[in-house]
Amino acid sequence: MAFTRATGKHRRPRSAARTGANIAGIATIGGVVASVASPAFAASPSGEPDRLEDTGLNQAIVVGEHMADQIDAQAQTQENVAQEAAAKAQAEEAARKQAVREAAESKRKAEAAEKEAKARAKAEREAKERAAREAERKRLNTFVSPIEGSYVSTSYHAGGGMWSSGSHTGVDFHAASGTSVRAVGSGTVVEAGWGGAYGNNVVIKMNDGTYTQYGHLSSLSVSVGQTVTPGQQIGLSGSTGNSSGPHLHFEARTTAEYGSDIDPVSYLRHHGVNI
Repeated sequence: MAFTRATGKHRRPRSAARTGANIAGIATIGGVVASVASPAFAASPSGEPDRLEDTGLNQAIVVGEHMADQIDAQAQTQENVAQEAAAKAQAEEAARKQAVREAAESKRKAEAAEKEAKARAKAEREAKERAAREAERKRLNTFVSPIEGSYVSTSYHAGGGMWSSGSHTGVDFHAASGTSVRAVGSGTVVEAGWGGAYGNNVVIKMNDGTYTQYGHLSSLSVSVGQTVTPGQQIGLSGSTGNSSGPHLHFEARTTAEYGSDIDPVSYLRHHGVNI
């Protein structure tokens, strides 16, 4: 079967149309198939056809301009669809890669933010710990009055027959019986119990190497070997021992022994206590 199409001034006749040059007549009906008599190829001695002979059985297909345009348009549409699909696939792949990059960047930023937050929290925690340690250090190095809100009722070295040495080796703080008696600073209890003329008493070796004594107590709150801090209750005031009434006898000493006393008021003032 030979195929041909009508030619216009902008198209060349195809070779298939020219092969039917010897056709006696071709009927065309809007570009459909028509049967015509046409020459047939005669076999050559080698068995291959080498010329066209009219056998009257050949058919020719004539394709009209309208159908050709439809075929071209369909081919163009298919090509456009393929290009659009390729462009869409390319865009989707680019979008996927961009999403992967953005996700990686978001993860990196989140990890960096988390790391920064942890570092900041650690720095803040360490700063608070340092501040707490410093506050505790200051507290432990702070001195307070042995009786909160009290005053000295009998001064240091006051004379009188009540004292075996002839003078007062400490000071007396005014205090009703049962008033809380406090350690004036940090130290370790070296004596807690009956002290003869001092009655129930407590002696503390302070962290600076000096000693403080608290006498005439009605009861004790600490024991030997116990460490104390500024303001900690060590007992309750009373009138035990050689006492004329409830009060606190307070001494400051250079040693734990009687006779090494120093001015208690000067001692407390030197450590920042307002007496």
